[in-house]
Amino acid sequence: MRIALITDAWHPQVNGVVTTLVELVQELENAGHDVQVLHPGLFDTRPCPGYSGIDLAVRPSARVAKMLTAMEPDAIHLATEGPLGWAARRHCLRRGLAFTTAFHTRFPEILNAALRMPLGWGYALFRHFHRPSSGVMVPTRGVLEMLERRGFRNLRLWSHGVDTRAFAFHGAPTPNAMTGALAHPVCLYVGRVSYEKNIEAFLELEMPGSKVVCGVGPLEARLKARFPQVRWLGILDRAELAQVYAAADVFVFPSRSETFGLVMLEAMACGTPVAAFPVDGPLQVLGADSGAPPKGGALASDLLTATQAALAIPRSQARARALDFTWAQAARLFEQYLVPARPPVDVPVTVTKTVTTLSSGR
Repeated sequence: MRIALITDAWHPQVNGVVTTLVELVQELENAGHDVQVLHPGLFDTRPCPGYSGIDLAVRPSARVAKMLTAMEPDAIHLATEGPLGWAARRHCLRRGLAFTTAFHTRFPEILNAALRMPLGWGYALFRHFHRPSSGVMVPTRGVLEMLERRGFRNLRLWSHGVDTRAFAFHGAPTPNAMTGALAHPVCLYVGRVSYEKNIEAFLELEMPGSKVVCGVGPLEARLKARFPQVRWLGILDRAELAQVYAAADVFVFPSRSETFGLVMLEAMACGTPVAAFPVDGPLQVLGADSGAPPKGGALASDLLTATQAALAIPRSQARARALDFTWAQAARLFEQYLVPARPPVDVPVTVTKTVTTLSSGR
């Protein structure tokens, strides 16, 4: 199958959406599909206002239409709601092409935090974007139910995975050259240093030991000045990040507005238990959304309580929970949700009439 995947999130961006899509493309190609990715690197770009590290395509409509026409894809998936996603949506609607979409990020909350845009306005815009989609893929049951309440339709539950080979298990915290000698317990945060991540709840924890942050973002300079005792590591590549996960005693996930939280799975795969609020994302990743006890970490309405409890979780339990999530399974589910870009053409049935001539002798 020839699949066109349109995304505003791609290398060199570093975030969960990029990781998800890169892993997805790899799995689909391994299964024999031809995946063509339309990403910002193929277009002229400008930095996203107020959100450093994110470059957006500038006036991409004409080129997106030309590229999609040349591809003649069997299926079209719009992964993001940025300029490329809107341009591809416009082309599909003009040409009568069916497509699927995904809801990866709670951008209405980001717009509310960064620009004070009312949440209702943001969700109205996104509801309009996804309305013609033949299937809106969402990562958790909680997000699906939230979007249903906000009037979204055609929702499809689509979980994510983790590469448990790249993020290898360590039975005890393992120091490395990047972190150096740190006082234990080592509390780690990985993610954007941004408005929606609630990172200050982590930085303000009154915990003994050390705090480490991996990531960059619009709040980085201000928070570095405010919390100089924190070890700030910036952006790391995949191998380096795995080492930092393995060096931590606990992974603290302070966000209250995630759709999933892929970094939790990466930490757990390395054996590092998770501390988080009992909200969408952590509830599903730790398997506590159905009322069962969390697996591989601890949840509490007080982040300090969750962090202290997570320190008592065996690292083997965190690893075992991560093994429940695979990219191969996620790719198979994604493939099931795709729809033909063009409806199948009905082949007209030719009816042959047999005429019997009766002749009578005279």
